[in-house]
Amino acid sequence: MSIVTLTTDFGTGDGYVGAMKGVILQRAPEARVVDLAHDIEPHNIAAGAYSLCQAAPFFPEGTIHVAVIDPGVGTQLRKPVIIDSGRHFYVGPDNGLFSLAVPNPRAVYAIESPTFMRPEVSSTFHGRDIFAAAAGALAAGVPAQHAGAVVSLRGRLTLGTPRSDGATTGMTVGTVVYIDHFGNLITDVSRADLPLNPRFRVGERVIERLSGTYGDVASGELVAYIGSADTLEIGVREGSAARILGLGRGAHIEILAG
Repeated sequence: MSIVTLTTDFGTGDGYVGAMKGVILQRAPEARVVDLAHDIEPHNIAAGAYSLCQAAPFFPEGTIHVAVIDPGVGTQLRKPVIIDSGRHFYVGPDNGLFSLAVPNPRAVYAIESPTFMRPEVSSTFHGRDIFAAAAGALAAGVPAQHAGAVVSLRGRLTLGTPRSDGATTGMTVGTVVYIDHFGNLITDVSRADLPLNPRFRVGERVIERLSGTYGDVASGELVAYIGSADTLEIGVREGSAARILGLGRGAHIEILAG
């Protein structure tokens, strides 16, 4: 029995996710379909990429991950692809969505064969007519290489990278790349990027140390910690850092040596 996961920005109030599941199950009735997330901010490819990379690695070998955050649907801005990571398959648009989950794919196939599509393809709903159909074909045992030509991924995810600021000795500048449901500011700064005994300037506020978890500070206080993705996060115990600080994706975090 194949496992197929779904990550979209479709929400659950409409029938879009249900339609995708129906297409998958028509082709692979024994498939197990698992929802990862459908409340991704609309058109936010970076948020979808982060959510996918947080969950996908923990599924069994052979899992098929369908992800659809696709502002370029129906255009030539991106191509529909199947990505073979070596352990899993990823199905969706080549727009940077898979950059975090599959930084070094074993193979990438363009979805070109009618076997991997519904007979009629809507220009605005590739999630149903191409990506769900392709996942159903894979789940039914059709080899990925039958989908189409071998290609290279062209889509890139612009997240920024931590950089040293030559004007300020000992300072690294990171970027907020994602804000989770709790309002935590998740950055592109890895544990290895941090100096010894770091301090953090976030907007007008300074956090004097790196903590292990939320409970290391009092309720309502800002806290800097290494999150589950092994990157620096800024949170507020029992509160929302994004709301309290008024910061969003793209905001800069200054890291100072202690």
